[in-house]
Amino acid sequence: MTPRLSIVVPFYNVERYITDCLDSLARQTFGDFEVILVDDGSKDASVEAARQFCARDGRFRIVTQENQGLGPARNTGVQHAQGDYITFVDSDDLVPRHAYEIMVRSLDATSSSLAAGNARRFNNTYGVRQSYVHRIPFVANKPATHVFDHPSLATDRMVWNKVYRRTFWDQFKFEFPAIRYEDYPVTLRGHLEAITVDCVAAPVYYWRERESGESITQLKFQYGNLADRVKSAEMVLDLLDKRAHELRGLVHRHFAEMDLATIVQAFASADDDDLDPLVALGRRLSSRLLPEVLAEATTFQRLEYESLEAGDTDLLRRLARFRAENHRRVEAVRHPTAPWRYESQYPGLRDSKLPPSFYRLPRAELAVRTAVTGLDWTADEMVVRGTAEIAHLPVDTTNTTLRLALVCGRREQRLPVTLTDRPGPEEPLAFETRIPRRMIAGLPGWAGSAWIAVDIRSGWVRRRDALTPGGLGYPLGDWVDGKWVQPVRTPDGRLTIQLRSGTPELTAAGVDGGDLVLTGRIPSRMSKPELRLTRSAGDIVVPLSRERGAVEPKQRGVAMDGFTARVALDDLTDSVNPDDPFLDRTVLVPRIHDGDDHVLLLITGLREGVMAPRGGRVITVSRSPGQYLNLIEGPARVTADRIERSDDTLRLTVSGPRWPGVSYEKITWRRFLPNSDDAIDAPCEITVGDERWSAEVDAGAMTGDDDAPNWTLFADPGDATPYAVQTDTFLLARLPLRVGSFTLRPRSGILHLETD
Repeated sequence: MTPRLSIVVPFYNVERYITDCLDSLARQTFGDFEVILVDDGSKDASVEAARQFCARDGRFRIVTQENQGLGPARNTGVQHAQGDYITFVDSDDLVPRHAYEIMVRSLDATSSSLAAGNARRFNNTYGVRQSYVHRIPFVANKPATHVFDHPSLATDRMVWNKVYRRTFWDQFKFEFPAIRYEDYPVTLRGHLEAITVDCVAAPVYYWRERESGESITQLKFQYGNLADRVKSAEMVLDLLDKRAHELRGLVHRHFAEMDLATIVQAFASADDDDLDPLVALGRRLSSRLLPEVLAEATTFQRLEYESLEAGDTDLLRRLARFRAENHRRVEAVRHPTAPWRYESQYPGLRDSKLPPSFYRLPRAELAVRTAVTGLDWTADEMVVRGTAEIAHLPVDTTNTTLRLALVCGRREQRLPVTLTDRPGPEEPLAFETRIPRRMIAGLPGWAGSAWIAVDIRSGWVRRRDALTPGGLGYPLGDWVDGKWVQPVRTPDGRLTIQLRSGTPELTAAGVDGGDLVLTGRIPSRMSKPELRLTRSAGDIVVPLSRERGAVEPKQRGVAMDGFTARVALDDLTDSVNPDDPFLDRTVLVPRIHDGDDHVLLLITGLREGVMAPRGGRVITVSRSPGQYLNLIEGPARVTADRIERSDDTLRLTVSGPRWPGVSYEKITWRRFLPNSDDAIDAPCEITVGDERWSAEVDAGAMTGDDDAPNWTLFADPGDATPYAVQTDTFLLARLPLRVGSFTLRPRSGILHLETD
């Protein structure tokens, strides 16, 4: 019987990853598929791993060829495919369990030519996070759309997050070129030829990243790799010139920001013999880009372009190394009246073939940079600590002023500002402001939120902008005059203080026998409320036990009743259907349903997560960044929920609950070496009790050969792959934390010790 979906998986020497990849395919909820495994001349054990899957699952079969590269291997797979639909998977990546069910169901409903979905990046060091290039095209579901109606699809350059209708594929005779970066010419042409395209906001693909970071993924700075990248770009640009002039600005800008920047970055590590060929390669691409796209770039980017045109390899190398070492300040070049901030670090930066006018910054680039470094509540105030500066200008505390104001609509109220540190000229101002609770309570009744304006003057330059959260991911809220006040990061990037009332609240959680017991408050106006736990495998519906009049109306401004919900832990435990194929877990979002769905707010009574082990899995009462209730169901692994720091000795202790069957023998801070997947460890002193574990380390002794070592807390189970220790989300509200020369920060729920 002909399968509905053909999945083409080329592979070459991926023995470390292929088993996990194929297992994620075997778990798909859409089971009417075939997997064509194209062995592209592998020399390692990946062939045997593929054969084992074929032996136990008749939907998998192998096709073998001499090594020709990814594009030709995909073409071979298409020739052997029999399904009504076709898709592609890279053999080191993962596919979420419901991905193909979602996309095939969408195509069946709309008859579109193809369906494409969101993607996540993942590795052990930084966990799971949104893919940068997919964040805009797939921000929302858009069935039966088109690239001319939804232009951001023109930058959707990967082939593996899509399902194509096979008749569409054959009609237009799509074929991958025999180069690296073979995806983009095919995917863009697919978008142009399609009648309609279905956009799926849910993540349908997990894209692996090397542990050492994006900078070395696929050895992208090698000349041969870059040459293929330019050839691919030229194919795309030719297609735009012939078929889609209206998309040129968007795609040209994308190439300038991604591909041309990568070529320039290669000068940081290029051999002397490769410098002139790299210049020629960069000119080849830049000559194809629209002049207005290059003209609107930042000063630093324009320096890179002009250096290519001038053939100034010395300046290109300095710029590339400067970009690599100063991610936050890559645009830091001279304003006509400002001093050279980095002249001491790169004294020859001005000794180039470019005229001085190229180094002048426009006023627009002298922007405010802010970040919140801490947020706490006292009995009378909300205390906010942060940093502020004007980009590219040195901080002179004798000539710099800082003002803050709480803004609600057109109303502004000045806030007190205390400078907490006297920084050096290259460091931002560190400040503290205290917002009285009475000021928050006095915000207009119609106001749903307020934000903090930052006004900073340095010499003759004055700038104003909103305070941004920086690395503050999980700030705590509190009650103020009957309303819940919650600091959050809004989509525009600012720190916003949201005021909430009449929202269902969770006040306590605990385990009673085999049940998870949730108690809280709901508005009395709700007539038939029930608790729904939302997940991809289907909602779990739980009846509520209600206690009328449990809360006086005057306490919250809205009449509230008490409720209790008992959820069987066995109903939550599910190792077969995890939504996240990498972390092997599912995040369930509890909602109170009463005609409409209402998320549950976590109030101040619950400051630490509740974790319940169940048969090798753990159910965790967790919170979102906006302080709403989440439940996480996942495997029992080393998890941290407490941190202690000794100020006098720089001893750092991380601890957490102990689960049966989990190894705690080796917990270490791990640092991956530059341009390598090799790592060194800073072992911890491990203490394991009946109920808890702890790992202590001397942070003062943790150094590295590179200028900015980044350490990640890992657990090594010995008989399995080491993994980064996950962190209870309630603990994240107390971070970042300064530890000597390091700052302890959370990155996707993982602890990192980073130097600034």
